Amino acid sequence: MNDGTGLLPWLVIRQDGNGNRYRVGRYATKAEAQRIADSLDDRGHRQLYSVERLSQNGSGR
Repeated sequence: MNDGTGLLPWLVIRQDGNGNRYRVGRYATKAEAQRIADSLDDRGHRQLYSVERLSQNGSGR
């Protein structure tokens, strides 16, 4: 299987005020994903950014 899940297992997720969740990007390391989430948080918007590891079945969580 060559779908990239093994190479980019860390997701940055944006959740808006209504609870809708969107994948912002996929990253190779947790540190890289956290850096992106932190930089987006620093912009002061009202969205929540979180980091999740892609599960074996291909979903975040």
